[in-house]
Amino acid sequence: MLTQNRFFRPLLWPTVLTLVSLGILIALGSWQIERLNWKLDLIAMIEHRMAEPAADVPAESGWPELDLKALEYHHLRLAGSFINDKELYYFTQNDKGEAGYDIVTPLQLENGSVVLVDRGFVPLEMKDPATRVAGQINGPTTLTGVARAPQARGMFSAVDDVAKNIWFTRDPKAMAAALKLDRVAPFYVDADATPNAGGFPIGGRTQVTIRNEHLQYALTWFGLAAVLFAIYLSYHWSNGRIGRRKT
Repeated sequence: MLTQNRFFRPLLWPTVLTLVSLGILIALGSWQIERLNWKLDLIAMIEHRMAEPAADVPAESGWPELDLKALEYHHLRLAGSFINDKELYYFTQNDKGEAGYDIVTPLQLENGSVVLVDRGFVPLEMKDPATRVAGQINGPTTLTGVARAPQARGMFSAVDDVAKNIWFTRDPKAMAAALKLDRVAPFYVDADATPNAGGFPIGGRTQVTIRNEHLQYALTWFGLAAVLFAIYLSYHWSNGRIGRRKT
């Protein structure tokens, strides 16, 4: 006859190792939940800023103390003249994965200061301005775009080829130094999708889609913890260390 007198005799080292491993896996899963909440807040913040009406460019006098992260993704209104003979070429891809360049052109504002404007994408064969003369804007102009903080150079980022004027990160400070321009804003602006004459450059290149896979990562870590615990119980069951005593 069986009774309800269950027993469990855990082995020392399998138990210690399992508890340590469970602690690590659960901690990793919890960290991913925290990252998930952070990423959701970030996405909501960007969407909110992108939906706000355009504002004027921050005053040049405040640029040294400007909080670039607080400015980023706000729409700005700009008025000035492009310095077309000082174009910069940022190597990138379009939405179809085709290689090309974003045309980054200094815009001299009415007060003489300069903001670098990413005017948009052109294919590799249209790097030469002579192939897109219609898209060159001469004289005073106005535009609206999205403020962007300087791009951080990653571990695997290619080195900018200043001599050939080909760039792999958009850093206004480095670009201004290469152009020998003063009074350049510490941020740059992505031009909006307003079409340019001749069709190029193609603006509206601001990327607002942010990968958010933290929930899947969290479920993976928690799932591994559950599997580990099941293996632990199965191991003890197969070794006769979990069961019910017989009478």
